[in-house]
Amino acid sequence: MTSKDSRATPWLAVAGLGLSALVWGLSWWPVRHAHALGVQPLWTTALVYVPGTLAVLLARPAALVRVLRSRQLWLVALSAGGANVCFNLGVALGDVVRVVLLFYLMPVWATLLARPLLGERVGPAGWLRLAVALCGALVVLWPHDGGLPLPRQAADWLGLCGGAFFALNNVLLRRCADEAAPPRMLAMFCGGLVCGATLAWLSQRLGWAPALPALDGSWLLPVGLLGLAMLAGSFGLQYGAARLPAALTAVIMMLEIVFASLSSALLGASHPGPQALAGGLLIALGVVFGALAEARAERRAGAASRPAEEHNDGVHGAAHAARRRP
Repeated sequence: MTSKDSRATPWLAVAGLGLSALVWGLSWWPVRHAHALGVQPLWTTALVYVPGTLAVLLARPAALVRVLRSRQLWLVALSAGGANVCFNLGVALGDVVRVVLLFYLMPVWATLLARPLLGERVGPAGWLRLAVALCGALVVLWPHDGGLPLPRQAADWLGLCGGAFFALNNVLLRRCADEAAPPRMLAMFCGGLVCGATLAWLSQRLGWAPALPALDGSWLLPVGLLGLAMLAGSFGLQYGAARLPAALTAVIMMLEIVFASLSSALLGASHPGPQALAGGLLIALGVVFGALAEARAERRAGAASRPAEEHNDGVHGAAHAARRRP
């Protein structure tokens, strides 16, 4: 790689993460548009992940065998499917910004899940981050007419549950970090496709939701374009997250809140007031504090590994010199 290529790589990685945040931040519109035309969000969730599933299967057919044989990837698929189902239902039924903010409590649940599933300890700074983010959630949920700051609408619960599922998905992905990228991506795409289609069929059979309407370009085109955008955004996320520190990745992905807030406000799908903005700021601070802590941990790990590497280099150099002596 030339020096020019190496300088361009970080910017391409940032662009990849920005694309992923943009896709997720604007994904609410095709979902709500299709819902207004009679397509329940569960069917939209399933259809959106058809392009990604087909793309991975065509490019890496062996990935399906790996997914079917791995219990960890099955759990990744279920958690990814749960996150997508809850998020899409939430933005279709409720206030977009409110759902996105509650969804972004994901770092809180990830921190709590990391202890039993990954053995990671939560120190004083970790509990402080959780407290800041949870205070933001309380501000968002605080009712104007008084009472306890609890979820009062289905969309609130869906936003919270979606973030919890996504946190579980991230923790499980860290547990199977040794897996190649294609099986992991296929598991996530299949999770959205299978969970969405299964729940859509069940809700239709039980009479809770209408059947999928006849194919029509008025809703099929936006949903299809969202599917292609999700595929591009997933590749952007994979590319960027593999080349940038996890702390920077977390901060850049918070642009999703900005994109969702601006687009929904401009299109009249949300009316964020001072209360939502204040709560969102606290939630964002919790994410940023977590990112900074992770950056410090990475620096400490790097500093601890350098003396060992220098020692090994010295040992190897001495051995090489000894072999060269007559």
